Amino acid sequence: MKTRTLPAVAVAIAATLALVACSGGTKAASGGDSGGESQTLSLASVDQGSIEDVVKAFEAANPGVKVNFTTAGADQYQQQIRTQLSSGTAPDVMSVWPGNGNPGAIYVLAKPGYLLDLSDRPWASKLPDAVKTVAQYDGKTYNGVFGLNGIGAVYNQQALAKSGLTAPTTWTELLSFCKAAAAKGTPAFALGIQDNWVTQLVLYALVATTVYGPDRDFDKKMQAGQATFAASPWTTAMAKYQEMNATGCFQKNPLGTNYEASQTLAASGKTLGLVQGNWVIALLKGKNPSGTFTWKPLPATDDPATAMVPAAAGAGYGVNAKAKNKELALKFVDYVMSPEGMNLFVKKQGGLPTLPDTGFTPDPSLTELSQFITDDRTVPFMDQLWPNAKVQQTMLSGLQEIFSGQSTPEKVLTAMDTDYQAGT
Repeated sequence: MKTRTLPAVAVAIAATLALVACSGGTKAASGGDSGGESQTLSLASVDQGSIEDVVKAFEAANPGVKVNFTTAGADQYQQQIRTQLSSGTAPDVMSVWPGNGNPGAIYVLAKPGYLLDLSDRPWASKLPDAVKTVAQYDGKTYNGVFGLNGIGAVYNQQALAKSGLTAPTTWTELLSFCKAAAAKGTPAFALGIQDNWVTQLVLYALVATTVYGPDRDFDKKMQAGQATFAASPWTTAMAKYQEMNATGCFQKNPLGTNYEASQTLAASGKTLGLVQGNWVIALLKGKNPSGTFTWKPLPATDDPATAMVPAAAGAGYGVNAKAKNKELALKFVDYVMSPEGMNLFVKKQGGLPTLPDTGFTPDPSLTELSQFITDDRTVPFMDQLWPNAKVQQTMLSGLQEIFSGQSTPEKVLTAMDTDYQAGT
């Protein structure tokens, strides 16, 4: 990557989100004779599709080491990891999210003492201040955050060309685009909200512009009790999300479609794309190696100059405070945070490294995301500075209920306010 200073808001604060996830599995990576327990590492990750290459490279750099790893979707992983940690069955190394927005986030896991302090690792002091903020709890670093991610519309360029349509840059164009795509029998976006974490992505993309565009200090006002979800432009973003659904922007039955299936729809050209984090590009390429996929902002107003995008530090890796093989666990996280490991990860995922001077050149598909970061037109993933993980969970389940007709945006936003005001 070219040397640059990341705007603090691009990486400060913030869940999901980079929720790079897929269906679960267990794999034992080959590495020759393990040489006993001291040469075997257990790892749990949501980075399916990219962790495999990192494990292979780590083993190649450490002959005799064997890494036993599992991968799981974010929903499943977040439900299990706290239980595993409290019962003493958690792996040596595990995916951990920045901030305080979900059950697998730093504050949630470090506060009860489940994570090992990584402050003395050689990379910890090099993290940009904004990344340190969300990688730390009580002033100590607990997370090796290796990548930056942004949420937007990811298009299948071949499918887009075949449709004869052009990616929209304004809200009016977006609705026309959705109508035209639906009329051609190829919906604009695949939406897999059977996995509830996916429900937030379209909303976050719209909130970035509608809420933070006119008020970059919205989070500070929320924290000071001067603003609420239900009495803010969050209502506008919710309404636009519903309008997109009513206009036919998504395929039929999003609630019956999971994350994996949504990738297949977009990769195969059965939709023109999907709204996701840039991490999905690597997964789409895995399903369609000859395909070309490009990230673009999802428009929320008719003035492109006001467009903002959610972009922040994604999930990293933490070490179990009771790891059976602590030294090897630290060695693995150090490798992930090395230029070699970090570049391998973000190249595979289609992301950007957290540390400068790694020599990384961004994929052309991320040209617009890189420009938004450079221009300081980004906001954090909304949940990362929320006071507890309950707010996000209420939002996710509430959005599913809205799609099923069992709730309304007003009820969901009011419930989110109640959880937010309850604090930690």
